Amino acid sequence: MNIPFLGGRRKKRAAALLTAGGGTPDSEGIAELLSECELLRSQASRVGVRLDDSVASLEALDQLLPRWRDDEEILPWLGNDAGLYLGTVIVRTVPGATWDIWTTGPVVRLASGREFDVVTVGHEWAANGVPELSQLYAEIAEA
Repeated sequence: MNIPFLGGRRKKRAAALLTAGGGTPDSEGIAELLSECELLRSQASRVGVRLDDSVASLEALDQLLPRWRDDEEILPWLGNDAGLYLGTVIVRTVPGATWDIWTTGPVVRLASGREFDVVTVGHEWAANGVPELSQLYAEIAEA
């Protein structure tokens, strides 16, 4: 659904979050913007799952019945949100993890230099249920 007045407002909010005054990238603003995951948070809330950016919330997401898989319109958006949410949990809980924005999209970079395309993982999870978000988190946190 395209609602023009929301689009412009979102673009202005994104621009404000992504820059700190003089137009330089603001890592906190980027993290805040990427953590919104509105569709995923809404879907989870409907079934009583609170997404509090914790590892336990990833486990709760893995246990949800995947009712969204029948909706081809929602599936890609939900997959995107799932990946961004996984990235948010990693960045907030794994020491040294940060967001890095590439032309292909956001990735999570660990202190070791390893990078993870969490959005692609989110799409796979939304479509197939694997890899489990909590299992992938555990593997990444150990890296």
